[in-house]
Amino acid sequence: MSETLFSKIIDRSIPAEIVYEDEHILGFNDINPQAPVHVLFIPKIAIATHNDIKPEHDQVIAQLHHAINIYAKEIGEDENGYRIVMNCNANGQQTVFHIHMHFLAGRQMLWPPG
Repeated sequence: MSETLFSKIIDRSIPAEIVYEDEHILGFNDINPQAPVHVLFIPKIAIATHNDIKPEHDQVIAQLHHAINIYAKEIGEDENGYRIVMNCNANGQQTVFHIHMHFLAGRQMLWPPG
């Protein structure tokens, strides 16, 4: 897979405001936030789109969700509620081809999202 903006954040060749990190997952503030709290959670391994998730990725996908749970609790949004979103390809508005989950919190989320 080719180098992406996110792979450059992982290797620290470009800066990001990192709010969560463990061995497998990185979380950083979105540069164009759509909620008071808008964090992107990414695996440290490259998976281009949701369509590219294979059975061998099961553990890292579980770790992605676990990291979000930890972070939500750390910032006190676990009880208030939050939204997590993963976009896939052009119609899904995916712009960086390294899977990532948007964690949105800090306000009432509306439905439908648009």
